[in-house]
Amino acid sequence: MGIDPAGRVVRSTVSPHSETHRHAPIRTFLHTDDGVTIDSVYDPPSFVYDASRPSARDLVFVIAHGFTGDVDRPHVRRVVKAFTQYGGVVTFSFRGHGASGGRSTVGDREVLDLAAAVAWARGLGHARVVTVGFSMGGSVVLRHAALYRADGGPDGQGREGRTGAHADVVASVSAPARWYYRGTAPMRRLHWLVTRPAGRVVGRYGFRTRIHHREWDPVPLSPVEAVPGIAPTPLLIVHGDRDGYFPLDHPRMLAEASGGHAELWIEPMGHAEHAAGDELLARIGDWAVAAGG
Repeated sequence: MGIDPAGRVVRSTVSPHSETHRHAPIRTFLHTDDGVTIDSVYDPPSFVYDASRPSARDLVFVIAHGFTGDVDRPHVRRVVKAFTQYGGVVTFSFRGHGASGGRSTVGDREVLDLAAAVAWARGLGHARVVTVGFSMGGSVVLRHAALYRADGGPDGQGREGRTGAHADVVASVSAPARWYYRGTAPMRRLHWLVTRPAGRVVGRYGFRTRIHHREWDPVPLSPVEAVPGIAPTPLLIVHGDRDGYFPLDHPRMLAEASGGHAELWIEPMGHAEHAAGDELLARIGDWAVAAGG
C-alpha cells in the first residue's frame, strides 16, 4: 500500500494489521470535497492480530479533536495511543488547525474533513469505522453521522456526494447540543475568540488555529437536530459532570432527541480530551468493539 501524488491510497493485498505484516504509521494530506488539504495520520494497531480478537481485524477509529487541537497535540496523541489497543486509528487536523489548509468554521464545513478521513480509513482496508469526537469534534461526528449514512441518505450518496464516508459506530464526548451557547465563562471567551478580529489574531498566533471571519450562512444543522437521523447507527454520548463549557442539559437533550437509541454516560470528569482518562478511553474502546461487532 502507498500514497499517490494526489494523496489517494493505493490499495495493497495485505491487511493493514495481518499476522505476517504490520505497517508503520502513515502521514499524508487528504483533500476534502471542497478542496481543503487535511493533515492526516494513520496509526496501525499496537497489537499483533490473533484469533482471540477477530472483531479488531477490520476496525478503525477516526478521531475528531476539539477546537484548537491538531494531530500533534499531546492530548490528541494520548487518545490515539489508547485506541490503537483496539484497532487502527486515523486522526487529522481540522481545517484551519495545525498544518491543514483552510480556516476553521467551528463545526460547519468540518463535516467534509471528517468525511475525507473516514473514506481514507476505508481505503486502507478497514471495513468498520468508529468515529470518536471531542467537544467541537463531538458535534461534528453527530452531524456527520446524520448526513453520511450507510444507506446513502435520501439521495443515495449522502448530502455531499462522497461514498464510503459513513460511520458504523459513533461516540461523541463533551459535545454541545445547540449552537450559540454562552451560558458559561469559557464559552463566552470562545465566542470572543471566534467573532472578534482581535480574538482571531489570538487564535492564529496563540493556538495555531486560523478562524474564518464569515458568520454561518445558512446556519448548519445543530447537533440536537442531527441526532434523530443517526439511528440505527450505534451512538454513545459521553459527558462530564464537571464540564466547565457545557452543563448537563446538553448531553441530556442529545440523548432525549435520540428517542432512546443513544447510550448516555455521565462521567466524573471535566471537558473533552484533556479530561478523558485512560480508563474512560478504554471503556469507550470496549463499547465500540462490541457495538461494531
